[in-house]
Amino acid sequence: QVQLVESGGGLVQAGGSLRLSCAASGRTFSTYAMAWFRQPPGEEREFAAAITRSGLSTYYADSVKGRFTISRDNAKNTVYLQMNSLKPEDTAAYYCAAGIFLHTCSAIGCYDNWGQGTQVTVSS
Repeated sequence: QVQLVESGGGLVQAGGSLRLSCAASGRTFSTYAMAWFRQPPGEEREFAAAITRSGLSTYYADSVKGRFTISRDNAKNTVYLQMNSLKPEDTAAYYCAAGIFLHTCSAIGCYDNWGQGTQVTVSS
């Protein structure tokens, strides 16, 4: 299994930007589809963005589409989440996830490798 470590969370004002990073261990990073999930306080974990193994395709939840961008650098074993135009409702713990599957998937069950999470707080 790949090991994932998120970083880049913090406190930002509404309308601001933040970039999260997820560093993966090992040499098999390119075999994994990657995703970002988030869990607001008191709520269930929800899908935010996903990217295919090659990085050629991305998929976003409607709530973040147009504001967030997921990308990956397989040479650096790293996936990113660029978050722009942040809103207070974006406040959540953000988790990086990895999975091996044939089709795009936004479900938690598709991913069997998870990072520890990084907190993002957006003030109004």
